[in-house]
Amino acid sequence: MSAEENIKLKPAGAPEALTHFVRGLWQENAIFRQMLGMCPVLAVTAQLQPALTMGAATTFVLVCSNVVVSLMRNLLQGHLRILMFTLTIATFVTIADLLLQAFLPDMSEALGAYVPLIIVNCLIIGRAEACGSRKPVTTSLCDALGMGIGFTFGLCVLACVREILADGALWGHQIMPDAFVCWNVMKLPAGAFITLGILLGLSNHFFKKK
Repeated sequence: MSAEENIKLKPAGAPEALTHFVRGLWQENAIFRQMLGMCPVLAVTAQLQPALTMGAATTFVLVCSNVVVSLMRNLLQGHLRILMFTLTIATFVTIADLLLQAFLPDMSEALGAYVPLIIVNCLIIGRAEACGSRKPVTTSLCDALGMGIGFTFGLCVLACVREILADGALWGHQIMPDAFVCWNVMKLPAGAFITLGILLGLSNHFFKKK
């Protein structure tokens, strides 16, 4: 993105924290604009409920880790910062995993290893490096919220399309008429790639047109 485009996307007179929040929602959306964290995008979006749960868990880890990294940013040493990022993220991923096991055991089982794999999600460590380690707490918090909500939005859009086409239903409620023939391919990895490709194409078309 050029400097001129970046200036146009920034609301006039908006504080830095608000700007970071708004950019994370769409202009720098992790899925449709940056294509980060593709593993859960393709793996957990067969249905809306696990997609929403994964998005909420990722947002929780992103917000907590960004805030903690921002609080200790002046203490970070160059050769230790990645280690500190990883330890901080791993701590909150463990908390999120334990909370899911305690309160949403079915979702924890459905998501399986993808919750622990949040530790290596490029989105989270990338925001810790790009914003958390450089900006004050308020800005880091808003940046994490924007990126997390944008990531969750992307997961839910893919999940809605795939679940409706695969089951004719959404969140257990029938959407399509009885005559609708379910697309079984949408339950498979191929369905995830097809849906993501179409949505990326629409996203690129929208931005070029704008």
